[in-house]
Amino acid sequence: MSQPLRWILLLVSLTGSTWARAQSVSSTIVPDEAARADVETPSSPAAYYTAEIMPSFPGGEEAMRAFLRNKLQYPQEALNRRVGGKVFVSFLVTEEGRIRDAKIVKGLGAGLDEEALRLVRIMPWWNPGKNANQPVPVMYTLPIVFRGVY
Repeated sequence: MSQPLRWILLLVSLTGSTWARAQSVSSTIVPDEAARADVETPSSPAAYYTAEIMPSFPGGEEAMRAFLRNKLQYPQEALNRRVGGKVFVSFLVTEEGRIRDAKIVKGLGAGLDEEALRLVRIMPWWNPGKNANQPVPVMYTLPIVFRGVY
């Protein structure tokens, strides 16, 4: 068994996936070393979790709070169930400042998770993070606070 195939099977077994998924993943691997050399893989830069200059919302923290206040639509289900608190959304801020791959890290349910994702997805482009004065992709986790008016 080739080394890359072993790593994929190990990764699949660690994530709790079924053997059927492991077989479907392994079937996409090109077994021939010569054929693998012909296939170009896009070189995507690694995402940083911290940077010398972290990504920031245009206008700063106060502008972001104002944006969230103006755009937030508290879900009716959350109001009815009296649910409130913080939803943590993780996303990638690219070198250009775009927000990509938003996902809930810790949610509350009752429609609040979906609303938090909606808010992050409609945000304007951010100021990108920088290392050595060069823009770099940075993972960012944003807590969005929901306070219901019960």
